[in-house]
This record gives sequence, C-alpha cells and structure tokens, in this order.
Amino acid sequence: MDKKLSILLIEDDKEACEAIKQYIDELDDISLVGIVDNSNSALECVKDCLPEAVILDLELHQGSGNGLLFLNELRQLDLPFYPFVLITTNNSSAAIYEYARQSGADFIMAKHQLDYSAKMVVNFLRVMKNTIQSKIASKAPEHNTTESPEQKTKRIVRRIGLELDFVGISPKHVGNKYLTDAIQLVIKQPTNRLCTIIGAKYGKTESSVERAMQNAIDKAWRTSDIEDLLEHYTAKISSEKGTPTLTEFIYYYANKIKNEY
Repeated sequence: MDKKLSILLIEDDKEACEAIKQYIDELDDISLVGIVDNSNSALECVKDCLPEAVILDLELHQGSGNGLLFLNELRQLDLPFYPFVLITTNNSSAAIYEYARQSGADFIMAKHQLDYSAKMVVNFLRVMKNTIQSKIASKAPEHNTTESPEQKTKRIVRRIGLELDFVGISPKHVGNKYLTDAIQLVIKQPTNRLCTIIGAKYGKTESSVERAMQNAIDKAWRTSDIEDLLEHYTAKISSEKGTPTLTEFIYYYANKIKNEY
C-alpha cells in the first residue's frame, strides 16, 4: 500500500473538526496526525509530527493566534521539509489572500462557496497526494533529512508527550514518564516485560510501575473532557471498565506513532 498522506488540522470549529476527522477515518490513504485550535500548538505539532500537509483555518477565534501568524512563524522553523498548506477561510479579502500566498500558503479554499464541505477539503488533498509527496521527496537531499538515532528518539518522545497531553496525562504525573518509556519500547520491539524493564531503569518495583501507569490513565479518563478523549483516543474501550487497560493504551499509541514514522 502507498504511504498515507499525513495531515495536521488547525481549526477551532469543533463541528468542522469532527466532520473532517470522521471522513478521514473512512479512508486508507490519509492519516490525521493531530487537531489543534491555536497557532502555538500548531507549530509544536508541526515540529513533532512533520505532517506532509496542513489544513489551516485563518480565523482561530475560539483558540488563539491566527492562520497568518502560523504561516509567518512556520517558515522560521528549521524543518527537513515544509508541509503543503491548504487554507480554509470565511474571509474574502483579496489583500488577505495575496498576503497568505506570499507567506507560504499553497492553496486557498473559501468556506462560503456553495459546494464547500469537509469531503471537498480532504478530497482536494487526496488528489494532490502524489504531487505533495513527490515534491517533499525531491526536496529531501537539499535539506539533509537523514536523522540520527538520537534525533529520531527525541522527536518520538515529543510526539508521545503531545498525545499524552491531548488526553490529559500531565508530565507532572509519575505515570507519564513510565508510559512514555513503555510506548517507546513497544515501538522498537513489543515485549511482555515492560514493567520489569522500566522498574529496573528507575529502581522501582514492577508492581509500582504498573500501578503508576494505570493510575495515570484512570485519572485522565475521570477528569478529562469526554470530547477530548473521544477525539484523541479512538480505540474501543470495554464498557464494563470504562477506561483503557494498560496494554491497550500502550499498544494503541505505539502502533499509531510507529505507522506515522
């Protein structure tokens, strides 16, 4: 199967986000690596996930920042390649459109046009998929995209941290660092000795490591917004327990991140 086109969605309208996410979930040639509603988080996501394309809403009224700010700061990042940027906007100003193009936007799609829809946005990128990926591949030698093992590890750690933050597992919780290590281990090589390995690393018992990780997951599912959990953790959960098991949680994120890289 051809490599999926990885997309970051920057949009503050929850209905629009859900419509795009639901449609992408039906497809096998597109991967949604993240959904954010503000320009600061969007820049962090670009650094962590290296999406090949970005769907960018110019007006981020419910989040913070705006699409033009994102475009300006995107070009200041030291990236192996820059994503294809598809702008969606309610703005009809020719001056704004021209400024966006000069700032790096590749295509602008007006939300007020009669045939505008989530499917239209995603399908446009599907049509452009081969062109986008070929352009990125052709740029690779110029940007020296070969990562050292240390660079790749740091990027994956940042990516895991982003996912844990999405579901409300704070870096302050001891279970966060154990989960980060566990997900990394499974990405490299699945094993049934996760708690033993992590316990040895930190001088903790196997049971205390397991308990800390499960407590972090359980707390997130008790305290986080249910919409955030449903948006960022899409695997099935036992209705009897109501939260993911430790194994389910670790392997879900390990497989998700491994498939993206």
